[in-house]
Amino acid sequence: MAGGWSRDGAVQDQIDSSVEDAVAEARSRLRGGMSLLHCEECGEAIPEARRLALLGVRLCISCQNEIDNQQAKQHLFNRRGSKDSQLR
Repeated sequence: MAGGWSRDGAVQDQIDSSVEDAVAEARSRLRGGMSLLHCEECGEAIPEARRLALLGVRLCISCQNEIDNQQAKQHLFNRRGSKDSQLR
């Protein structure tokens, strides 16, 4: 049952699209192959334990944390918008 100007199934389509985007992003971050000995961002040595645990690792822990934090901030976007913006 759709309400307002939306068609039937519009909410589910939006949910499906969000899930597909998240899955595509997760797949794009998967790496394989040989790990680097030194971080490609800062040049610091990557610990052997990290290289063995994550195949294809290219970043040290601190650089990876920075990237993860930046990506987390970008994912705070709500596709439907806030109620405040809809009520104006």
